Amino acid sequence: MAKAKTVAIIQARMGSSRLPGKVLLDLAGRSVLDRVIARLRRARLIDALMVATTADSSDDPLALHCMEEGIACSRGSVFDVLDRYRQAAAASGAEVIVRVTADCPMIDPEEVDRVIAAFHQSGCDFAANRLPPPFERSTPIGMDTEVCSRAALERAWQEAQEAFEREHVMPYLYTVPGRFKVQVLDMQPSMGHLRFTVDTPQDLEMARLVYAYFGGRDDFSLQELLAANEAHPEWQAMVSTVVHKGFRDVDARAAGGGA
Repeated sequence: MAKAKTVAIIQARMGSSRLPGKVLLDLAGRSVLDRVIARLRRARLIDALMVATTADSSDDPLALHCMEEGIACSRGSVFDVLDRYRQAAAASGAEVIVRVTADCPMIDPEEVDRVIAAFHQSGCDFAANRLPPPFERSTPIGMDTEVCSRAALERAWQEAQEAFEREHVMPYLYTVPGRFKVQVLDMQPSMGHLRFTVDTPQDLEMARLVYAYFGGRDDFSLQELLAANEAHPEWQAMVSTVVHKGFRDVDARAAGGGA
Protein backbone atom coordinates (compact mmCIF):
# COMPACT_ATOMS: atom_id res chain seq x y z
CA MET A 1 0.00 0.00 0.00
CA ALA A 2 1.43 3.39 -1.02
CA LYS A 3 2.29 5.84 1.72
CA ALA A 4 -0.22 8.68 2.06
CA LYS A 5 1.32 11.99 0.96
CA THR A 6 1.86 14.07 4.08
CA VAL A 7 2.06 17.84 3.56
CA ALA A 8 2.83 20.45 6.20
CA ILE A 9 0.67 23.47 5.39
CA ILE A 10 2.01 26.57 7.10
CA GLN A 11 -0.61 29.22 7.87
CA ALA A 12 0.88 32.67 7.30
CA ARG A 13 -0.14 36.25 6.63
CA MET A 14 1.31 39.72 7.05
CA GLY A 15 -1.79 41.20 8.72
CA SER A 16 -1.23 39.98 12.27
CA SER A 17 -3.20 42.16 14.70
CA ARG A 18 -0.59 41.99 17.49
CA LEU A 19 2.64 42.08 15.47
CA PRO A 20 2.04 43.15 11.84
CA GLY A 21 4.37 41.60 9.30
CA LYS A 22 5.80 39.23 11.90
CA VAL A 23 6.37 36.29 9.54
CA LEU A 24 8.97 38.23 7.51
CA LEU A 25 10.64 39.97 10.45
CA ASP A 26 14.31 39.24 11.02
CA LEU A 27 15.31 36.44 13.34
CA ALA A 28 19.10 36.06 13.47
CA GLY A 29 19.58 36.90 9.80
CA ARG A 30 16.59 35.04 8.34
CA SER A 31 12.86 35.63 8.47
CA VAL A 32 10.63 34.06 11.11
CA LEU A 33 8.94 32.07 8.32
CA ASP A 34 12.27 30.80 7.00
CA ARG A 35 13.13 29.53 10.47
CA VAL A 36 9.82 27.66 10.69
CA ILE A 37 10.42 26.06 7.29
CA ALA A 38 14.02 25.11 8.07
CA ARG A 39 12.93 23.32 11.22
CA LEU A 40 9.98 21.56 9.55
CA ARG A 41 12.25 20.27 6.79
CA ARG A 42 14.01 18.19 9.44
CA ALA A 43 10.82 16.27 10.22
CA ARG A 44 11.21 12.77 8.76
CA LEU A 45 7.51 12.11 8.20
CA ILE A 46 6.70 15.21 6.14
CA ASP A 47 6.80 14.74 2.35
CA ALA A 48 6.25 18.35 1.26
CA LEU A 49 5.73 21.88 2.56
CA MET A 50 3.34 24.59 1.43
CA VAL A 51 2.62 28.09 2.73
CA ALA A 52 -1.08 29.01 2.82
CA THR A 53 -1.46 32.78 2.75
CA THR A 54 -4.21 35.12 1.60
CA ALA A 55 -5.15 36.67 -1.72
CA ASP A 56 -5.14 40.12 -0.11
CA SER A 57 -2.60 42.57 -1.54
CA SER A 58 -1.02 42.96 1.90
CA ASP A 59 0.33 39.42 1.46
CA ASP A 60 1.98 40.09 -1.90
CA PRO A 61 5.41 40.49 -0.20
CA LEU A 62 4.92 37.13 1.51
CA ALA A 63 3.98 35.41 -1.75
CA LEU A 64 6.97 37.03 -3.46
CA HIS A 65 9.28 35.84 -0.69
CA CYS A 66 8.02 32.28 -1.15
CA MET A 67 8.58 32.49 -4.90
CA GLU A 68 12.11 33.81 -4.44
CA GLU A 69 12.92 31.07 -1.92
CA GLY A 70 11.36 28.28 -3.99
CA ILE A 71 8.64 27.59 -1.42
CA ALA A 72 5.26 26.34 -2.66
CA CYS A 73 2.56 28.88 -1.84
CA SER A 74 -1.22 28.86 -2.13
CA ARG A 75 -3.39 31.96 -1.67
CA GLY A 76 -6.98 32.11 -0.47
CA SER A 77 -9.44 33.71 1.93
CA VAL A 78 -8.25 36.10 4.63
CA PHE A 79 -10.60 34.90 7.38
CA ASP A 80 -12.01 31.60 6.09
CA VAL A 81 -8.75 29.81 6.82
CA LEU A 82 -10.49 26.44 6.62
CA ASP A 83 -11.21 27.14 2.96
CA ARG A 84 -7.63 28.36 2.52
CA TYR A 85 -6.40 25.01 3.89
CA ARG A 86 -8.73 23.06 1.65
CA GLN A 87 -7.37 24.86 -1.39
CA ALA A 88 -3.77 24.31 -0.28
CA ALA A 89 -4.43 20.63 0.37
CA ALA A 90 -5.88 20.25 -3.12
CA ALA A 91 -3.03 22.18 -4.76
CA SER A 92 -0.38 20.09 -2.99
CA GLY A 93 -2.10 16.73 -3.41
CA ALA A 94 -2.03 16.21 0.35
CA GLU A 95 -3.68 13.09 1.73
CA VAL A 96 -2.57 13.88 5.28
CA ILE A 97 -2.47 17.54 6.36
CA VAL A 98 -0.12 18.82 9.06
CA ARG A 99 -1.22 22.25 10.27
CA VAL A 100 1.50 24.55 11.58
CA THR A 101 1.38 28.32 12.01
CA ALA A 102 4.17 30.58 10.75
CA ASP A 103 4.77 32.13 14.17
CA CYS A 104 6.52 29.03 15.58
CA PRO A 105 10.23 29.43 14.70
CA MET A 106 11.28 27.11 17.54
CA ILE A 107 8.93 24.24 16.60
CA ASP A 108 10.58 20.86 17.14
CA PRO A 109 10.70 18.48 14.14
CA GLU A 110 10.79 15.43 16.42
CA GLU A 111 7.62 16.62 18.12
CA VAL A 112 5.98 17.10 14.71
CA ASP A 113 6.98 13.55 13.80
CA ARG A 114 5.58 12.27 17.10
CA VAL A 115 2.14 13.66 16.27
CA ILE A 116 2.21 12.38 12.68
CA ALA A 117 3.25 8.91 13.86
CA ALA A 118 0.44 8.85 16.44
CA PHE A 119 -2.03 9.87 13.74
CA HIS A 120 -1.06 6.89 11.61
CA GLN A 121 -0.76 4.39 14.45
CA SER A 122 -4.11 5.24 16.03
CA GLY A 123 -6.11 5.35 12.80
CA CYS A 124 -7.75 8.58 14.00
CA ASP A 125 -9.19 11.41 11.92
CA PHE A 126 -7.38 14.14 13.86
CA ALA A 127 -4.31 14.16 16.11
CA ALA A 128 -2.73 17.05 18.01
CA ASN A 129 -0.24 17.69 20.78
CA ARG A 130 -2.52 20.30 22.30
CA LEU A 131 -5.98 21.76 22.07
CA PRO A 132 -6.38 25.52 22.54
CA PRO A 133 -7.92 27.23 25.60
CA PRO A 134 -10.13 26.43 27.42
CA PHE A 135 -8.62 22.94 27.04
CA GLU A 136 -5.61 22.19 29.24
CA ARG A 137 -2.29 21.97 27.41
CA SER A 138 0.87 20.10 28.39
CA THR A 139 2.91 21.02 25.29
CA PRO A 140 4.83 24.33 25.22
CA ILE A 141 3.17 27.08 23.20
CA GLY A 142 5.01 27.20 19.88
CA MET A 143 5.27 23.43 19.42
CA ASP A 144 1.64 23.17 18.29
CA THR A 145 1.04 20.52 15.65
CA GLU A 146 -2.31 19.34 14.26
CA VAL A 147 -2.70 16.45 11.81
CA CYS A 148 -5.83 15.35 9.97
CA SER A 149 -6.90 13.29 7.00
CA ARG A 150 -7.93 14.93 3.76
CA ALA A 151 -11.39 13.38 4.17
CA ALA A 152 -11.81 14.94 7.63
CA LEU A 153 -10.72 18.34 6.32
CA GLU A 154 -13.18 18.09 3.43
CA ARG A 155 -16.02 17.19 5.78
CA ALA A 156 -15.19 20.10 8.10
CA TRP A 157 -15.12 22.43 5.08
CA GLN A 158 -18.57 21.25 4.02
CA GLU A 159 -20.23 21.30 7.45
CA ALA A 160 -18.55 23.94 9.65
CA GLN A 161 -20.71 27.07 10.02
CA GLU A 162 -19.38 29.06 12.98
CA ALA A 163 -16.86 31.85 12.34
CA PHE A 164 -14.35 30.38 14.80
CA GLU A 165 -14.58 27.00 13.05
CA ARG A 166 -13.68 28.61 9.73
CA GLU A 167 -10.94 30.91 11.08
CA HIS A 168 -9.14 28.33 13.27
CA VAL A 169 -9.37 25.49 10.71
CA MET A 170 -9.62 22.44 12.98
CA PRO A 171 -12.16 23.11 15.81
CA TYR A 172 -14.96 21.30 13.96
CA LEU A 173 -12.88 18.15 14.27
CA TYR A 174 -12.60 18.17 18.07
CA THR A 175 -15.24 20.35 19.75
CA VAL A 176 -18.06 17.77 19.63
CA PRO A 177 -17.12 14.43 21.24
CA GLY A 178 -17.71 11.49 18.91
CA ARG A 179 -17.99 13.51 15.70
CA PHE A 180 -14.49 12.41 14.69
CA LYS A 181 -11.92 10.03 16.12
CA VAL A 182 -9.48 12.30 17.97
CA GLN A 183 -6.05 11.59 19.47
CA VAL A 184 -4.45 14.18 21.77
CA LEU A 185 -0.85 13.60 22.83
CA ASP A 186 0.27 14.92 26.19
CA MET A 187 3.76 15.70 27.45
CA GLN A 188 5.02 14.50 30.80
CA PRO A 189 5.86 16.42 32.83
CA SER A 190 3.50 19.12 31.62
CA MET A 191 5.22 22.10 30.02
CA GLY A 192 2.12 23.91 28.84
CA HIS A 193 3.11 27.04 30.77
CA LEU A 194 6.17 27.63 28.57
CA ARG A 195 5.97 29.97 25.58
CA PHE A 196 8.16 29.70 22.46
CA THR A 197 6.14 31.46 19.79
CA VAL A 198 6.21 34.87 18.07
CA ASP A 199 2.89 36.67 18.35
CA THR A 200 3.88 39.90 20.10
CA PRO A 201 6.91 42.24 20.28
CA GLN A 202 7.88 40.59 23.58
CA ASP A 203 7.81 37.17 21.93
CA LEU A 204 10.04 38.36 19.10
CA GLU A 205 12.54 39.84 21.55
CA MET A 206 12.68 36.55 23.41
CA ALA A 207 13.04 34.52 20.19
CA ARG A 208 15.98 36.69 19.17
CA LEU A 209 17.66 35.98 22.50
CA VAL A 210 17.11 32.25 22.01
CA TYR A 211 18.60 32.30 18.52
CA ALA A 212 21.51 34.44 19.72
CA TYR A 213 22.16 31.87 22.46
CA PHE A 214 22.40 29.15 19.81
CA GLY A 215 24.63 31.28 17.58
CA GLY A 216 21.99 31.69 14.87
CA ARG A 217 21.58 27.91 14.45
CA ASP A 218 18.08 26.60 13.86
CA ASP A 219 18.87 22.90 14.40
CA PHE A 220 18.66 22.95 18.20
CA SER A 221 16.44 20.27 19.74
CA LEU A 222 13.55 20.73 22.12
CA GLN A 223 15.72 19.26 24.86
CA GLU A 224 18.45 21.82 24.16
CA LEU A 225 15.87 24.61 24.11
CA LEU A 226 14.37 23.52 27.43
CA ALA A 227 17.81 23.31 29.05
CA ALA A 228 18.72 26.79 27.79
CA ASN A 229 15.35 28.12 28.92
CA GLU A 230 15.90 26.76 32.42
CA ALA A 231 19.27 28.48 32.56
CA HIS A 232 17.69 31.77 31.45
CA PRO A 233 14.53 32.39 33.51
CA GLU A 234 14.42 35.93 32.16
CA TRP A 235 13.22 34.55 28.81
CA GLN A 236 9.89 33.33 30.13
CA ALA A 237 9.60 36.37 32.40
CA MET A 238 9.63 38.53 29.25
CA VAL A 239 6.49 36.84 27.89
CA SER A 240 4.72 35.99 31.13
CA THR A 241 1.97 38.58 30.64
CA VAL A 242 1.11 37.58 27.06
CA VAL A 243 -2.39 36.07 26.85
CA HIS A 244 -2.69 33.19 24.39
CA LYS A 245 -5.79 33.19 22.20
CA GLY A 246 -8.58 30.63 22.61
CA PHE A 247 -10.13 28.70 19.75
CA ARG A 248 -13.37 30.73 19.90
CA ASP A 249 -11.53 34.03 19.50
CA VAL A 250 -12.01 35.48 16.04
CA ASP A 251 -10.37 38.43 14.37
CA ALA A 252 -12.54 41.50 15.01
CA ARG A 253 -11.66 42.75 11.53
CA ALA A 254 -13.51 39.82 9.91
CA ALA A 255 -16.87 41.57 10.07
CA GLY A 256 -15.51 44.48 8.10
CA GLY A 257 -13.53 42.34 5.70
CA GLY A 258 -10.23 44.08 6.57
CA ALA A 259 -6.79 42.50 6.24
